[in-house]
Amino acid sequence: MLSAFNQQAREDKLLILADVIEALTNIRPEMPPQVITEATVDSRQIIPGALFVAIPGERVDGHDFVAEAFQRGASFAFIQHDLPEPFPTLDLRAGFDASALAGLEPPYCLRVEDALSALQQAARFWRRKLELRVVGITGSVGKSTTKEVIAEVLNQRYRTLKSPGNLNNEIGLPLTILRLGAGYERAVLEMGFYVPGEITFLCDIALPQIGVVTNVGTVHAERAGSQEAIVRGKTELVQALPPSPDGVAVLNYDDPLVRPMAEKTEARVFFYGLDPNADLWADDVEGLGLEGIRFRLHYSKEILHMRVPMIGQHSVHTALRAAAVGLVDGLTWQEIISGLRSGLTQLRLVAVRSQSGALLLDDTYNASPESTLAALNLLSELDGRKVAVLGDMLELGPYEQQGHEMIGVRAARVAEMLVTVGELGRMIAAAARRTGLRSSRVVECENTEQAVKWLHEHLTGKDVVLIKGSHGIRMDRIVAALEVQP
Repeated sequence: MLSAFNQQAREDKLLILADVIEALTNIRPEMPPQVITEATVDSRQIIPGALFVAIPGERVDGHDFVAEAFQRGASFAFIQHDLPEPFPTLDLRAGFDASALAGLEPPYCLRVEDALSALQQAARFWRRKLELRVVGITGSVGKSTTKEVIAEVLNQRYRTLKSPGNLNNEIGLPLTILRLGAGYERAVLEMGFYVPGEITFLCDIALPQIGVVTNVGTVHAERAGSQEAIVRGKTELVQALPPSPDGVAVLNYDDPLVRPMAEKTEARVFFYGLDPNADLWADDVEGLGLEGIRFRLHYSKEILHMRVPMIGQHSVHTALRAAAVGLVDGLTWQEIISGLRSGLTQLRLVAVRSQSGALLLDDTYNASPESTLAALNLLSELDGRKVAVLGDMLELGPYEQQGHEMIGVRAARVAEMLVTVGELGRMIAAAARRTGLRSSRVVECENTEQAVKWLHEHLTGKDVVLIKGSHGIRMDRIVAALEVQP
């Protein structure tokens, strides 16, 4: 029989050590509740009461940081091999022995066969203890922005947890789920795809009832193998949804690779897009530069005139996704509009001034052909001499040449000056010249240092400059070198 303390912790839906032990051994120990505040794999992010998960990596072994985690206030640590500095340890590999708890006081280690598997098993168990609706989001571009805006909309009525940053994989998603509890009613979780079966695995942990697919592009084609493999991978989300009416697949009608996913799910399908055949659609889309976008929204027989603080005309799809989730989750238009207008702007694109007075559009978090096209379209909406500083787009696999050349063609039609960075950037430059951009307006740089030197010498206060490329070539260093320092 549960103690009063243990019963109260269950009623409050707080994750406690007894939950973790039960998840890993199928035995629930009778013990005073020891609340686990969150789980983390980074000892630098420890908060008091946390569970530190020591995962061996290619370059760094989390076991080397267990002592630091305990010093920072962690109560427990998953370990899978012996530590140089021994700590009190509860061995869970052969089940649970109640006598082993005698005299154990936090902090101490929990010995498991595999720390990552233990984390995932604990998250799977905990998710099934919670009564809440989960929104899963996948797609090649726009997952993080979509997650943020959907969470903002749902938060108008429900206490909503969203996955922080881009914690969207087999480590990040379980960490997020273990933060749930204490009154959360909704969770909005990003789901990344690199290899077949990955999203199916994440869905088995998270049990999403609503699945949102943004689009299918060529991101990670190098690892996934082909665009067809990416389609199959993203489809795993809608296949994992429960049947209608509990499950809802929110699909991009405008994407010819996403629309057929409707045939792969037993969930209710809700289409969004710019096509009147969609359930929720928009027209009269107008970009207002850094002031946001304006558009007209259609749903059933309703027409709403909207203005939201999201940058670039492509952001209308982000607004549509968030509104669609709000609608299928029963929110009123007043709540949906309030969420869309909450002041959230583009998450990863930041506008700053350079030392010469030029406006810098810092979109250096990452790059794919799809997101770079969207950024170039934003550049076309702004006043001033348009300068595009574009770097290599990595992990495109067989679409590498096609993707870079497509960007070169669009850059030639938008930019008055094109600066490319990196070896693959030369493909962008060549395609731009073939499209008609004069050679005198194309500058090819081997690295970011060369680009910074050229920009320092040539930018003026009348320029608006887009800076974008894959994170691996560190285009952010260009912004850091040019930006006016406070």
